[in-house]
Amino acid sequence: MAADGLLCWNCGKPTGITGRVARSDSCESCLADLRCCRGCRHFDPTRRAQCRETVEAPIKDKEKNNFCDFFQMRNVIKGPGGISTQTDSKDDRRKGFDDLFED
Repeated sequence: MAADGLLCWNCGKPTGITGRVARSDSCESCLADLRCCRGCRHFDPTRRAQCRETVEAPIKDKEKNNFCDFFQMRNVIKGPGGISTQTDSKDDRRKGFDDLFED
C-alpha cells in the first residue's frame, strides 16, 4: 500500500484511507465505490462468478459496494504504463513461478 493510503482501483489516485475500507467509502477523484468486487484482491474475471473465493450468490454489479465477507483490499500500483493491480502476494507469485518448472 502506498504512503498516501489505499489507491483507487479505478483511477489509481490516493484515497487517504489507511485502515479498513468501509462500505460507504468512495474515491474523491472519480467517485468509484472502493468496497466492491473490482477493488477486492479476490476479483478474477477468468473465474466462475469472477471471484477466487467460493461465493454462494454471485454479485451482479462488480463496481458497486456490497456486503461480501471475503472482501480484502486489492493492491493497486501506479507505474509508467498507468495503473495495474497486484492480487497475489510475493510468495504466491514465487510458487506460481516455481510450479512452471516442476516435472
